[in-house]
Amino acid sequence: MGAAGPEASGRRPAETRWDIIELLFFAYRDFVGDPDHVLEKFGFGRAHHRVMHFVHRYPGLNVADLLEVLRITKQSLGRVLKQLLDEGYIVQKAGDADRRQRLLFATAKGEALVAQLAGLQTDRIARALRGLDASGAEAVRKFLLGMIDHDDPDKVLEAILRVDGKMVKV
Repeated sequence: MGAAGPEASGRRPAETRWDIIELLFFAYRDFVGDPDHVLEKFGFGRAHHRVMHFVHRYPGLNVADLLEVLRITKQSLGRVLKQLLDEGYIVQKAGDADRRQRLLFATAKGEALVAQLAGLQTDRIARALRGLDASGAEAVRKFLLGMIDHDDPDKVLEAILRVDGKMVKV
């Protein structure tokens, strides 16, 4: 096999978790697919969804922190943000301490869209967790936490990982 084969990573083929890899691909496809159908009606895509989600969940998030959370270019965010601002889903306000800061807030229209999309995703999560007890649901949560790179958390990830003032260890 070439450099892309299992030997390139030092893993033997029997150790590769194709089952989990493929399940994650399909789970992600369907998890974002439900909102994708709604977003299409507005001429929006996944980037719009992610921006709306984080602006709604973290009111007053500034543009620089949003860029860090989404790990996209300023140019990519600019196009999406302009559309959401122009269509009234988000408002932008200057910071109190630093007037140059651009703080983002969801409007009532934006909050309604986020609620609709989160409802679809919550329904899918509830179906997936059906039949699991609390310890099973906690195992799923720990698995997902373990999939996240904790080495360089942004402000939002730090808030998510912080429980009772302490960083969650996985």
